[in-house]
Amino acid sequence: MAAVAESLSQEASSNPLANAVRVGVIGYGYWGANIVRNLRSAGARVQAVCDVEEDALRRVAQAYPELPLTKDSAEVLASTNIDAVAIVTPVWTHFELAKAALQNGKHVFVEKPLAATSRQAEELIEVAEKHNLILMVDHTFLFTGAVRKIRQLIHSGTLGALYYYDSTRVNLGLFQHDVNVVWDLAPHDISIMDYLVHARPEAVSATGQSHFSGLEDVAFITVYFPDRMIAHINVNWLSPVKIRSTLIGGQRRMLVWNDLEADEKIRVYDRGVNVSKREEVYELLVSYRSGDIWVPHIAGTEALQNELGYFLECVIHKKSPINNGKAGLRVVKLLESASRSLAKGGELVYL
Repeated sequence: MAAVAESLSQEASSNPLANAVRVGVIGYGYWGANIVRNLRSAGARVQAVCDVEEDALRRVAQAYPELPLTKDSAEVLASTNIDAVAIVTPVWTHFELAKAALQNGKHVFVEKPLAATSRQAEELIEVAEKHNLILMVDHTFLFTGAVRKIRQLIHSGTLGALYYYDSTRVNLGLFQHDVNVVWDLAPHDISIMDYLVHARPEAVSATGQSHFSGLEDVAFITVYFPDRMIAHINVNWLSPVKIRSTLIGGQRRMLVWNDLEADEKIRVYDRGVNVSKREEVYELLVSYRSGDIWVPHIAGTEALQNELGYFLECVIHKKSPINNGKAGLRVVKLLESASRSLAKGGELVYL
């Protein structure tokens, strides 16, 4: 415990104040390693890393020999020399770890989704508010240049009133053992949609199938919004190819976002449908508009570093993040509703 309390990261910070934030990281799997690296790059003083696996701790020791290591998360949660905790563990552990961290006066950055149930998420929000602490959910895509640009285009009226949001997130693996494909992949798309679409969803339906483990590995989610806006999310662990694409259709323009494209991630199409009505014969006249294609410039910065830098700023200035507990709760509620629909063969579930 003494080693945990005394450790200091020597990384420089673009924000001098960020260097005052002392962070402990619980979980050093694939994503945990990225969290540690980007926390240090953002200027945080990483005080300790915790993981129950020896192999994980060996990897930390090789990469950062100066960092204290522990298998006991209680050491990190109780340390008086740690201001904030990053929780990068399976979803079923999020609630207990985050609640304990908040009760010990720690700000919390937790991997998506926020919790396994909406009731757990609500309790975490209550505890964070009671102790005046930051609770932030790792919705990394909100900090990409592409999503920020899309939000700008939507909110400036460039696309016009939205008609649909259609996303595909498929690849071969990685199969999870504790959650199905909806809880694994869909939080990305739901959090992005929540950030981009001003309206709140009214209902959801979901269908899917399990082929191997009893957990759905293919799923299709449909989300219904007011004013006939509709969204569709396709998540799949069994695709022969990796696809990360989103289509957004608006009254004025349409947009395609291909996250796997190196240079031209977003294309805006001045294409659509114009409809007029001949009142005397009650006929709809449909014409198609085909104009230019516009490729906006996207800033090429690392989203996770942006997000963790933002977390540190929120901690320092005590400001509520855009991806706070309430945003995390909205995602969990939609996941829960999709799960209920999935269990009932696609029955419509109202939110």
